[in-house]
Amino acid sequence: MFSHVMVGADDVAASKAFYDAALGALGIPTGVVDEWGRVVYAHAGGRFLVTRPIDGEPATYANGGTIGFAAASPEAADAWHAAGLANGGTAIENPPGIRNATGGRRLYLAYLRDPAGNKLCAAHRIA
Repeated sequence: MFSHVMVGADDVAASKAFYDAALGALGIPTGVVDEWGRVVYAHAGGRFLVTRPIDGEPATYANGGTIGFAAASPEAADAWHAAGLANGGTAIENPPGIRNATGGRRLYLAYLRDPAGNKLCAAHRIA
């Protein structure tokens, strides 16, 4: 459905420390800094990148936007949440737990903001 997701950050090093820990808890390899200073995470055919804004303006986050990362289990979502909190993330929304979604689906969700303020979620679909 998408080729990649990229977020802006003024402090790319702080964001890399956060994402290395939080995404590492989901089994995603450590990010690699490319020749443009962006941090690139590649896993299961997808790419997630962190960069300073190209226009030189301060990074901002999307109001109403959320980036969701797939978690293999509720325990993986909890590990992601704990790793993110320990590395500069901020807990938001309700505590991690089961939520009812449209169509009678149930999800285990954990929400954080990264050091740049981007809203993130680790999601596990409950069968």
